[in-house]
Amino acid sequence: MSEAARGSAGGRVLDVILPILVFLAAVAGWEAVVRIRNIPHYLVPAPSLVATTLVSDWPTLSGSLWVTLKVTFSALFAAVVGGVGLAILFAQSRWIERSFYPFAVILQVTPVIAIAPLLVIYLDPPTAVLACAFIVAFFPILSNTTLGLASADHNLVDLFKLYGASRWQQLIRLRLPAALPYFLGGLRVGGGLSLIGAIVAEIAAGTAGQGSGLAFRIVESTFRQNMPRVFAALVLIAVTGITIFLFFTLLTHLLLRHWHESVRRRDT
Repeated sequence: MSEAARGSAGGRVLDVILPILVFLAAVAGWEAVVRIRNIPHYLVPAPSLVATTLVSDWPTLSGSLWVTLKVTFSALFAAVVGGVGLAILFAQSRWIERSFYPFAVILQVTPVIAIAPLLVIYLDPPTAVLACAFIVAFFPILSNTTLGLASADHNLVDLFKLYGASRWQQLIRLRLPAALPYFLGGLRVGGGLSLIGAIVAEIAAGTAGQGSGLAFRIVESTFRQNMPRVFAALVLIAVTGITIFLFFTLLTHLLLRHWHESVRRRDT
């Protein structure tokens, strides 16, 4: 192995190890401060207590995690179907884009916390939570896919027209492949936003009982001053968000690594 290759490999290992070491140091510092200052667990629990609570309360927290995951991925699936479908319509007709795109922008710029109480009035709580998560995740997928469909090389577009390709042939063979990197970028953003939307909507809707998600567990535990469970639920939310982001990042790498510069450049 050449010196340059060894240096590149060492740099990649360091890129992985360094964030882990910093994170472990931060957790150890948190544990030390709590123990040295003897901070009560109902104010700030130590990481060791949070880990213990995560294990002891797992039956309750796992059920709530499953509810939140179902809402998150159901909303993301609906956002993908709706966003991509509407983006394709926009690509086929500029009049449709000009007519409906402002409504999508209005949904994006209106805070979901302001919409959630209205949705709870008109819909049952589970449907309202799903609708809020959908609204938050919808716009990034729509806007990125629309931009990708419009970003096809104009020289290739002219070539397709020269050979008499129909609009649908241009869409399937040229515009959709060109839009794939943009769509995947929107998907990474939308995946995290769908989780955020689900959490915010659960708090606003105040759903309880069998359909309670992690957000309700946080509110419930806060009222009971059960801070270890609050932090345990926050850990699950953070791990879920990181996992979603890493999954879509890996998916992007697998789909684009052989042909798109945004991935190939990072691999070199």
